[in-house]
Amino acid sequence: MDPTDRIDAIDATEAGDATEASSTAKAGGTAKASGTAKASGTAKASGTAKASGTAGGAFAVGSWEDLVTTALLGTDRRPLAGGGPDRAAPVALLDAAAVATVRRRAGLRPAAAARRPEPAAEDPRPALPVAAARRLALLLADRPGTGGGRRGASPDLMELLPQWLAAVNAHGYAAPPETLPALLDAARGRTDLRPAALAFAGPRGLWLARLNPDWRFALRAAPGGGASLPDLDDADGMQRLWEEGLFAERVALLAAVRAVRPATARELLAATWATERAEDRLMFLDSLRSGLSGDDEPFMEQALADRSRNVRAMAAELLSALPGSALAARMAIRAGACVAVDHTHGAPTIVVEAPLECDAAMERDGVVAAPPAGRGKRSWWLGQLVEATPLGTWPRRLGGRTPREIVELPVTDDWQGELHAAWCRAAVRQRDPEWSRALLGTPAVPEAGGPGAVSLAERAKLLATLDAAERADWVAGFIATHGLSEAFQLLGVCAVPWAAPLGRAVVDALNIARDAGSYPWSFSGVMGLAERCLDPAEASRLDGLLAVPDEREDASPGAGGYWAEAFQRLVTTLRLRADMARELTPADT
Repeated sequence: MDPTDRIDAIDATEAGDATEASSTAKAGGTAKASGTAKASGTAKASGTAKASGTAGGAFAVGSWEDLVTTALLGTDRRPLAGGGPDRAAPVALLDAAAVATVRRRAGLRPAAAARRPEPAAEDPRPALPVAAARRLALLLADRPGTGGGRRGASPDLMELLPQWLAAVNAHGYAAPPETLPALLDAARGRTDLRPAALAFAGPRGLWLARLNPDWRFALRAAPGGGASLPDLDDADGMQRLWEEGLFAERVALLAAVRAVRPATARELLAATWATERAEDRLMFLDSLRSGLSGDDEPFMEQALADRSRNVRAMAAELLSALPGSALAARMAIRAGACVAVDHTHGAPTIVVEAPLECDAAMERDGVVAAPPAGRGKRSWWLGQLVEATPLGTWPRRLGGRTPREIVELPVTDDWQGELHAAWCRAAVRQRDPEWSRALLGTPAVPEAGGPGAVSLAERAKLLATLDAAERADWVAGFIATHGLSEAFQLLGVCAVPWAAPLGRAVVDALNIARDAGSYPWSFSGVMGLAERCLDPAEASRLDGLLAVPDEREDASPGAGGYWAEAFQRLVTTLRLRADMARELTPADT
């Protein structure tokens, strides 16, 4: 008997269908298991072998686990105990499975009724409009892998779901109850959907998640694991939850209190700080990032002496974000001793003398002594000192110059890359737009971003410190000069929908690439971003790009058809997004 047939037969028998089990295996005919338990504890099986306490073809029935193991390994490798020499081993196994099933059912006692779950909390939000509810069902039905390979001109609905969820949450609608299982399944498969999906699912979604282990992620993502927090005026309740609650509940409590009463949250943490685990101290300390102020400095200074290196590093990072902190002043003194302006070379030049050692005081202030592989010790220490120094230090230190003038100064001995990269990290950490502009430079220049922006990732981080309009203008200028080949990361930090100048720059660059016969698949990532981020009002401008262009001799084969298909998909998606927005708008607005 084939092993697969044996497993199917045992599974079918466990499900209560002994007839199907024997039929599946086709070994010995139909297996019959009488529903009447005899006083001797016997049952008829297969009509040929009697499972009784008497002799004559009797066999012993082992535990269900033994039977399953025998079926998986095969009766040739693991003979059935008591099978008897006159009976085929597979038939004996099926008979034993049938008898074991009858015995298990006959001996099963009714279990006590489980407690009925409490009803879900009411969701006070207004119901989703009917058209939008239909749209949601279509978006959730478009699962990954269901559309085949190439989509042609059809929109990628699943990629529009995050945008739709953001819009529906902005309107404040409640999720239709019948869509909650599909919504939770979608959030389970895509972590980027979870915050918006769980906000839309509301209290009913959390209630449902408690009943299905596959959706437990929703409870972990909810503040306090979905548990309710005490009133912030209930001092005893807060203290009790802080001392006795689960870790997720304590993190949620600390965040909630910190948002309203920063000092109270800090006092809660200080009261139990010495008894917390290192990994918990790290998470709790990071919660103080919200609303960080000079009042937190004494507590952070104490954390600099923590026995955990990660906690010390976190405390140093938070203190360096406070320009007036004592740590920031100590770092400024150390970094100032390493960087100065030299006027002896004719033109003012920055000279750098990196630290010769990393002493205990530097390590206490968060400087990591051991560099990563491939980095020199002195340059590693210098970068950390400059990164943690308040950026306001440098105009005073370097002759009253502006950030842009400082960045334009030459730097001796090949220290420019290291120094400017550290200034980049400092500008991102301290959210300083003036320094970010200086380090980004003008997007139209050949180097596209100034000497400090040594990578696209750093440029993207610097751009994130600027306001949305300035960010879009800079990226539009970059694309107009350099095209789209290096713009993907920069486009990812721009606000959605893209501002009109940025949208026009992207469409124009795509059109230029098409007319040049460029390899079309190289732009699939940018085209996907355009589908999700272009203003839907731009759809009318794209009608002229839908025709298949005449292919140049040096163009990639089939490129013209692909470009036409891609632009058709872009236009269709933009119009679909416009429809989605209208469906969410109440009729009386």
